[in-house]
Amino acid sequence: MAEQLIELNVTGMHCNNCALSVHKLLEKKGLHNILVDFASEEVKFSTSDNTKLPKVIKGIENLGFKVVDDISQHPPLFYEKVENKFIFCALFTAPLLLHMILPWHFLHQPVVQLLLCLPVFMVGCLHFGKSAWGSVKSGVPNMDVLIFIGSTSAFIYSLVGTIQNLGEQYQFYETCATIITLVLLGNLFEKRSVTQTTSAVKDLIKFQQVNANRVINGGIEVISAKDVRPGDTLLVNQGDKIPVDGEILSGSASVDEAMLTGESLPVEKEKYDTVIGGTLLLNGNIHMLATKVGSNTVLSQIIDLMKKAQAAKPPIQKLGDKVAAVFVPAVLGIALLTFIITYYAGHVGLQHSLMNAIAVLVISCPCAMGLATPTAVMVGLGRAAKNGILIKGGDTIEAVANTKYVVFDKTGTLTTGKFRINEIRAEAGVDMELIRGVIIAIEERSNHPIARSLVNGLKNLPKKNLVLKVAREEKGLGMRAEDVEGNNYFLGTARLHKDDHFNLALYKNQKLLAQIAIDDEIKPETTALIAQLKKLGIKPVLLSGDKKDRCIKVAAAIGIKDIHAEKLPDEKLKVIDIYRQKGKTIMIGDGINDAPALTRADVGVSMNDASHVAIQSAGVVLLNTDLHSVIQFLQISKHTLLTIKQNLFWAFAYNIIAIPVAALGLLNPMIGAFTMAFSDVVVIGNSLRLKVKKITPPAP
Repeated sequence: MAEQLIELNVTGMHCNNCALSVHKLLEKKGLHNILVDFASEEVKFSTSDNTKLPKVIKGIENLGFKVVDDISQHPPLFYEKVENKFIFCALFTAPLLLHMILPWHFLHQPVVQLLLCLPVFMVGCLHFGKSAWGSVKSGVPNMDVLIFIGSTSAFIYSLVGTIQNLGEQYQFYETCATIITLVLLGNLFEKRSVTQTTSAVKDLIKFQQVNANRVINGGIEVISAKDVRPGDTLLVNQGDKIPVDGEILSGSASVDEAMLTGESLPVEKEKYDTVIGGTLLLNGNIHMLATKVGSNTVLSQIIDLMKKAQAAKPPIQKLGDKVAAVFVPAVLGIALLTFIITYYAGHVGLQHSLMNAIAVLVISCPCAMGLATPTAVMVGLGRAAKNGILIKGGDTIEAVANTKYVVFDKTGTLTTGKFRINEIRAEAGVDMELIRGVIIAIEERSNHPIARSLVNGLKNLPKKNLVLKVAREEKGLGMRAEDVEGNNYFLGTARLHKDDHFNLALYKNQKLLAQIAIDDEIKPETTALIAQLKKLGIKPVLLSGDKKDRCIKVAAAIGIKDIHAEKLPDEKLKVIDIYRQKGKTIMIGDGINDAPALTRADVGVSMNDASHVAIQSAGVVLLNTDLHSVIQFLQISKHTLLTIKQNLFWAFAYNIIAIPVAALGLLNPMIGAFTMAFSDVVVIGNSLRLKVKKITPPAP
């Protein structure tokens, strides 16, 4: 049974710690492709067994969260918002801290301190205690267990001292309140920061939230873009966003497609040209026919791919996940050991021993380890998307590291894909108008760049029309067709002919009708790209189904020495396998014949104007057909991976240093709570730096 993607809306998650608890629960239940985003309150996973769903929902709700149908119908209540919880707790914690520096006698009264601490402690119990208890019940103890035990220990210790009137050395209400308040502050920073890291998807969603002018019965009806149906005629005026994908029926316009391709220059559009929903009409006005709406639009598919991309974990994250899984039980053990050793061996008394143990609990921070990878990946994916590079997963980013080879298809990748017909040589006695008619009838059924160019080159010349019954594309070979009279045609690669000037041949009932010579142009930026790849220590390779002499000609012009020409799709696979054995290999292509090789490579990169099959097979889609995007992709991936490593180093180093320091009694629990919150902020801040970090490719 095929795996199905399940999406749930989950309220009540207040930090990455909550997200980790849900993530671990779903992993324990054997689910795949898990994405838990507490900022957007989304939980996604894949399963082939839908009968598991009720148990999954019950498990999530047992953790203390709530699964709802529509987030917009369940806005958080005033007292549930982490911002309001923090402000409430801060108001009571401030006077508790002030008693240490101000000579106000009433603040030193144990009962006054108890009354100030109690509201904060109750908020802490509801906020952290609920999550802690749910995580322990589910067998996935989380960070809230440490916070709850630490703050509760300080509160109970102080309460016993107050009831038994044991004196000032038993008053640690400010420790309890400060731990809760500072961790809430950390949650607040975390939520706002993670919201920023996911801003790329939210920015794209905003492009969908527009109105459309539907032409109906000679008038104009203003409707939401989501209500547009295929076949509707829409009017788009200057300054409007194009609401859905479609084709121009009349008018002309300059369209800003920067949000999609990263290209800053506007694109001129005329009658019959396609337009994409979410792009901005700068000049002119058009009537358009809606062809793709809702989830079928390019923009919707990009948003969906980006959301799925955030769910794909890089292998480097597994290290952090493994450590985080044993972290809470290990810290509880270290805290208990600290208390026992300090109390019995150190002879420093109950108060000092308890404070050391509490410091160990609150200084520990698996949150930073949990945040290290996903925040960097989300920012990296967002930056790439804004540059017209759609990366389908965090695992793709790591797969790019240490790339040794970049294998290029030729047609439509290194070349423009815009062909011109140099010559058509008809066989003796064959009518040229018939040949033109056959070529147009067959190639109209294909989206390949060669096919489009043949149709455009011949459509205005005299021809005899041909009615086809069926036409199909054969990977790497060409097109086969049958007309209504039962004649069979083949138009494709001229591999059996000795004259390399002709690269296509047309047959009717296995008899040669004509040979066709076509040429395409090399993209202007290709030579600079190849030079930059070489500077990065990456070897460029040309892999094509085209004739050897043409491949040699293109490779010589741009500086590629390794050439594999006249390769069918299965032969391309073998070439990719050879290079993968030597080192990490990226394949860049655009046709149906490239799809298997794109899948087999360590990372497959497809051009936006490629076939649908090629786009689905690739791990990366270049929305801008300018090949400079390849270098940008490599650089963004490199810096994202570097950011992940920096984050993990900080998270591990922080805990390795902080826990022993706290165990030795050299750290106050309040300072411990502050530094714990600060460690999250450092990791998130370092990830956000990737948004604006200058990433310069080597000069060609």
